[in-house]
Amino acid sequence: MPSPFLERLALGPILADGATGTLLYERGVAFDQSFDGLNLSRPGLIEALHRDYLAAGAELIETNTFGANPLRLAAHGFEAKTRLIARQGVKIARAAREIVGVNAFVAGSLGPLGKSLEPFGHLTAADAERHFLESAEGLLEGGCDCFLLETFQDLNEILAALRAVRRVSLEIPIVAQMTFGLDGKTLYGHTPAEAVAALKAAGASVVGVNCGVGPQPTLEVLEQLVAAADGTPVSVMPNAGLPQFVNGRYAYLATPEYFGEFAARAVALGARIVGGCCGTTPAHIRAMRERLASQLPAERLAPGAEVRVIESAPAPVAEHAPAVEAGLLRKLREKFVVSVEIDPPRGVNTGKVMEGARLMAQRGVDAINIADSPMARIRMSATSLAYQIHTQFPKVEIILHFTTRDRNLMGLQSDLLGAHAIGLRNILCLTGDPPSIGDYPNMTAVYDTDSMGLIRIVTGMNRGTDLSGASIGAATQFAMGCGVNPTADDLDLELERFRNKLDAGAQFVMTQPVYELECWQRFLERLGGMPPIPILVGILPLQSFRHAEFLHNEVPGIHVPQWIRERLHTAGNEGQKVGVDLARDLLARCRSMANGVYLMPSFGRYENCLEVLEETRK
Repeated sequence: MPSPFLERLALGPILADGATGTLLYERGVAFDQSFDGLNLSRPGLIEALHRDYLAAGAELIETNTFGANPLRLAAHGFEAKTRLIARQGVKIARAAREIVGVNAFVAGSLGPLGKSLEPFGHLTAADAERHFLESAEGLLEGGCDCFLLETFQDLNEILAALRAVRRVSLEIPIVAQMTFGLDGKTLYGHTPAEAVAALKAAGASVVGVNCGVGPQPTLEVLEQLVAAADGTPVSVMPNAGLPQFVNGRYAYLATPEYFGEFAARAVALGARIVGGCCGTTPAHIRAMRERLASQLPAERLAPGAEVRVIESAPAPVAEHAPAVEAGLLRKLREKFVVSVEIDPPRGVNTGKVMEGARLMAQRGVDAINIADSPMARIRMSATSLAYQIHTQFPKVEIILHFTTRDRNLMGLQSDLLGAHAIGLRNILCLTGDPPSIGDYPNMTAVYDTDSMGLIRIVTGMNRGTDLSGASIGAATQFAMGCGVNPTADDLDLELERFRNKLDAGAQFVMTQPVYELECWQRFLERLGGMPPIPILVGILPLQSFRHAEFLHNEVPGIHVPQWIRERLHTAGNEGQKVGVDLARDLLARCRSMANGVYLMPSFGRYENCLEVLEETRK
């Protein structure tokens, strides 16, 4: 079965990541801790490290499992968790890849056991193979794309690791890297040619060099490796020079720019995988990516040498970075905004609602808000319709009603991520009408949270995290709206809930339909003045006396004053005209008391909304 990793490698050089230990040390992890054990105790820290390298442009990331073998883990009491730590290391790396959203490979890292094999120590080759086998099984179970054996100085030990890996898989590629000193040999005197011959015979897919020395000595070893490899791909991952003790900490002094030039020279010499080891950081990897992608001639860059490096992933946004202002919020600051509400169809045909959206777009409506199965009646997904309208009429802002009625916490967050990915940025956070009033009164509602909880979830996503605090890779750019009912029977409760929504992070507010602004004025007086966020007042043009009676008596949250109902009763067959006139007058008065309105066409009669707008704009 062909390997995607090897197929990609055949197309051109792959940029790998840099040091794990260096970053962990920089981020406050002491050397006496088990770096591998962090896969269990602090997975978020490890995931963030992988994300940083992916954002810098790495196409190959190594798992945090360099020392995840029973002998090294025994020093921290973790030897019984070897397979678990190895498996978790791969899962963390894969999760980081999914969060950043790039095509990258996960290499299961295996380093030396930390004890010498015979004849230099007491560990037999069979024992070494058994210890490596446990680690390799965990990495395979986690789903690594390839194995990466690194920083080996004893040829016998890396061959034991190779045999262990081949016992668990004959198909997954193996990158086998040894460490060479300034003399161009391993600690035990093996030359690059000897290492290549033995590693190829044992089944290595890629042979290479890592750690030990800096870029310049490594290039000299690389030339010998390429010559001996005879067509087998070669990898190279040097240290950032030799470490120096500076101000109480070890520092590597090779700059990112220097590493960028190294990468170009390594590719020119024939390296197929280029990365970094101790002392290298995302800054080094970014410089290497930019240098390889620049197409500028290096001193020794072979003419026509092909360089394939993925485009840089977006850098993770800091948790408290200010969100980019959504288009709707900007419009609400700059003008009086008019939105029209559209209910998704009860079937699969979107022709009528799309025609309504087209009419609104042609008449210059600023926004369209899409209801989410109002009155708990079965309708097409609001998100699906919102996307279709957004695609057809990109200049019109879309406000997506989003309820907590039908989704658990996982579903809420998944759907929000999906909405953001398809370009929907304005979310009206609602609890949703209870199923008891809808088509299926015995249907079970979810209600894992309410509208305030939903606002907090969206606020967290705008800071780059999900509800649990785990990173989602980058901050979303949602504008969060909330609802308020100024005609509520229990106005004290409604005021308290509205203040809580403001505290939770709401950025704009949309009222329930109102029919006289006096109720809104009373609400504002009780609130203590205008809220600090933009307001859209709801207007639902009435069609007749019976329509008004139905809304007043049977629809929760709507209050139609007695004098309006009497006027419609008197109007008789002229009720629709009176309803439009009332809506026009209300809209005109709203201009001094709100940032906009949203019109709700009754029975899908979009022409009524257009009549209201035509008259008020004359």
